[in-house]
Order: sequence, then structure tokens, then C-alpha cells
Amino acid sequence: MRKLFVSIFMLGSITAMACTNLIAGKKATTDGSVLCTYSADDYGMFINLCHFPAGKHAPGTMRQVYNWDSGKYQGEIPEAPETYNVIGNINEYQVTIGETTFGGREELTDTTSILDYGSLIYIALQRSKTAREAIKVMTTLVEKYGFCSGGESFTICDPNEAWIMEMVGKGTGGKGAIWVALRIPDEAICAHANQSRIR
Repeated sequence: MRKLFVSIFMLGSITAMACTNLIAGKKATTDGSVLCTYSADDYGMFINLCHFPAGKHAPGTMRQVYNWDSGKYQGEIPEAPETYNVIGNINEYQVTIGETTFGGREELTDTTSILDYGSLIYIALQRSKTAREAIKVMTTLVEKYGFCSGGESFTICDPNEAWIMEMVGKGTGGKGAIWVALRIPDEAICAHANQSRIR
């Protein structure tokens, strides 16, 4: 009996080890809402609910960037003139961003860049009023400061649209990123869990 319990426990642990996003377009829900979920597989990393208050920032203000996974200081970038209120993975305009990691080719990870997937999520939430604007913010930032994570599949939603954006770096010293974004049709649902969906 004990061996059976251990086997079931280990099987459950294996199947639970995946960040998972589920997305529903506004015509796929009964009340016309765009819905998305985000569950993460990293025990202990997500015990706090982050809060970034809205603010106005003087020209020349710099923002320090820390790696979301390790807490390591990565560098700094200019702060936006205005930032929006963010609690958890949603901002005051109901823009929300989740992610799942698919990894990809190790040689495409640029460890010298400033922006990792987590800092990119929260900076974009502080600077975006729509999902499309969040995509533009994220891709513009990595073009200038690079992307130091492995392959990521981001869920980016607002009250009207749902998107998936996938991103990988260009290797050490290769500023920018290789990315593609796809809008989820309003009448569709979609899920991704640590695997590239757009391919």
C-alpha cells in the first residue's frame, strides 16, 4: 500500500510541474469577458502578491532591474514618465500577463542582458493600457536591453483581446529577441503549459 501511495504521489508531482495558462476569448464566455488563468510550478517563489503603485517620474529617473527568479541585480533602464498601478499580474486597466517557460536552445539565452521574463512582465504592466501596447513595450525593451531568459510563452490580455507572444533571445551579446505574437480569436479558448504553442 505504501509503494502505491508513493507512486501516486510522484505521478501527481510530475504532472503538476508545469506553469499553465488557460485563455478564453470574449465570445467564448457567457458574460463576454476575456478570461485568463496563470498557475506556476515553482513552489515558494509565488508566496507574495506584488504591488507596484502608480507614479509619475522625473526625466532622468532610472529603474533598477532585478531578475525575477534569482533576485540578482541585472542593471537599470530609464523609468517611464508615468507608470500604472499593478497588483499581482494585472494592472489598473485590466491588462494581465502570465507566462509558461518552454526553454528552447540554450545558446540563445543571453546571460549578459538586463531583462528577464519576469521583470519584463511587470515593467510592461506598469507601462501599458492595452494588450497590444504591452506587446509593443515588451518587444521594444528587449530590442534595446536584450532578453536573458530561455524561451517564454506569454499570455497577454485586456478586456477586449487575448494574445500569446512567444520570445527567445539571440544568444550572448545579441541584443533583441526573436518573437511572434498571435491573437486568440474572440470565440476561441487556448491553453499552454511549458510548450511553445505558436511554433
